[in-house]
Amino acid sequence: MLSDPALQDWLTQQQLQVIGTETVSGGCVASCYKLTLSDGRVCFLKQQRGADSAQFAAEAAGLEALGQTGGLKTPQVLWHSADSLVLEYLAPAERTADFMQRLGEGLAQQHAQPSEQFGFVCDTWCGATRQPNTLTQDGYRFFAEQRLLYLGNICVDKALLSTVDLNRLEDLCTRLSDLIPEHAPVLLHGDLWSGNVHTGPNGEPVLIDPAVYQGWPESELAMTLLFGGFDPAFYRAYEANANILPDWRDRAALYNLWHLLNHLSLFGRSYQYEVTEILRRYAG
Repeated sequence: MLSDPALQDWLTQQQLQVIGTETVSGGCVASCYKLTLSDGRVCFLKQQRGADSAQFAAEAAGLEALGQTGGLKTPQVLWHSADSLVLEYLAPAERTADFMQRLGEGLAQQHAQPSEQFGFVCDTWCGATRQPNTLTQDGYRFFAEQRLLYLGNICVDKALLSTVDLNRLEDLCTRLSDLIPEHAPVLLHGDLWSGNVHTGPNGEPVLIDPAVYQGWPESELAMTLLFGGFDPAFYRAYEANANILPDWRDRAALYNLWHLLNHLSLFGRSYQYEVTEILRRYAG
């Protein structure tokens, strides 16, 4: 756990020692720990051996960018290296009665600040998948090239997607402007499902494990529906505080094709049927 030399160096420079450790849950990729330091602080340590050297730097940048919007709380980034990420530890508490309402209102506030371009200042990761984030002003081109086709080709290379379905995907990408209304990019969490919404020390919603980029707000809402959806209070609060089209759910499967392709790439053929059905639905 403390075998990362860079982490040891950081602790030494801060004149700190670890006086207590506890393994905690933190996802299916990284190893996570609760650290008690000699100055009394409690921190959250996330480590992943063999990860891309830029992955934790990207996660740190994403958390900081989300926190700066003032919409929802994120854990403060304390330090990171190629193998480790140290965050403030936010002890979980019982959710407040208005938790889902606050989540919806906070996300609407986060999305209320438009960005000038699609993408991000660096590539980020959705699970173990690198997300290219080259900045562009063309949202359709961004979604086609840096999301759908990027992962479609990865799945073909892994023999998880047929060339027939890749052709359907390529055709779909030429028609995105007919299927998705034009709207400005906003800063997205990027992987917003229930497992990435933490309950903070005061029962408040906290965003963790982001896959940040600037993209369409409808795609963020679509992701919340992928694994069963959030409580209706979340959607009521968001829609009451955001400039969102009332028929956004009609496009959810199209946006979620990115996430399903990612799951197909990461977890295999159990996601093949859903991907194929969406491609058939939107076949020209």
